[in-house]
Amino acid sequence: MITLNDIHLKLEGPAGPVKVLRGLNLSIAEGETVSVVGPSGSGKTTMLMVIAGLERATSGIASVNNIDLDSLTEDQLALFRRETMGIVFQNFHLIPTMSALENVAIPFEFSGVDDAFERALQGLDSVGLGHRIHHYPGQLSGGEQQRVALARAFSINPRILLADEPTGNLDQDTSDAIIDLLFSLTDQHNTTLLLISHDAAIGRRCQREIRIIDGRISDEDNS
Repeated sequence: MITLNDIHLKLEGPAGPVKVLRGLNLSIAEGETVSVVGPSGSGKTTMLMVIAGLERATSGIASVNNIDLDSLTEDQLALFRRETMGIVFQNFHLIPTMSALENVAIPFEFSGVDDAFERALQGLDSVGLGHRIHHYPGQLSGGEQQRVALARAFSINPRILLADEPTGNLDQDTSDAIIDLLFSLTDQHNTTLLLISHDAAIGRRCQREIRIIDGRISDEDNS
C-alpha cells in the first residue's frame, strides 16, 4: 500500500539547505497498522507529508496504492488524496467558520455528491457527535474537535489513514477515548494506518513500530 524507496528530501532553511530525509526506505502492506517514533526533528512528520503528496521528495520513489506520486500533477495529487487518504493532525485543522456538519461534508462537496450533508451526519453519528452538528469548532472541546476531524477523515472510507500526533493536544482521558475511537474506525473500514505518536503505549497498539532518527529508519519492532 505504501512504499518509500531511498527517499531523500532537502529543504531550504535560514542557514542554507537542510537534509531532512536521508535515504529512507519503508514498505507498509494493505491493512497494516504502523506507528512511527523518533526524536523531535527526526523527519517523522516530513515522511508523512511525502506519503500524503504534500511534500515532493528531492530524490527516490514514493509509491502509494501502486501509484508513483511523483508522476502526478498537483491537481491529480489533490484528487488522489481526496479519494484515497484520510489525514488527522494534532491541531485538528477544522475550518473555524464552518459548523461540524459543514466541516465533515467538505470532501463530499468537493466530490460533487448529492447527499453530502446526509453522509456527513452519518459520519458525525459514528463518532458520537450527532447532537453537535451545528456547533462551530470554537464551541467544541478539543476532544470533540478531534472527533469531527476523525469523522471527516473516515467519511470517504479511506484506504489509508495518516495520523500525526492526533492526541498531542488532549488530556489523558480524552486521549484514551480518541485513540480507542481511531482504532475502532480503522478496524471497521479495514484502513491502513500510519500513526505518529510520542506515546509509547499508543504505539504498541499498532502491529509494527518503526523508529526514525536523523532522517533514516533505524530499527523496527513487530508486535
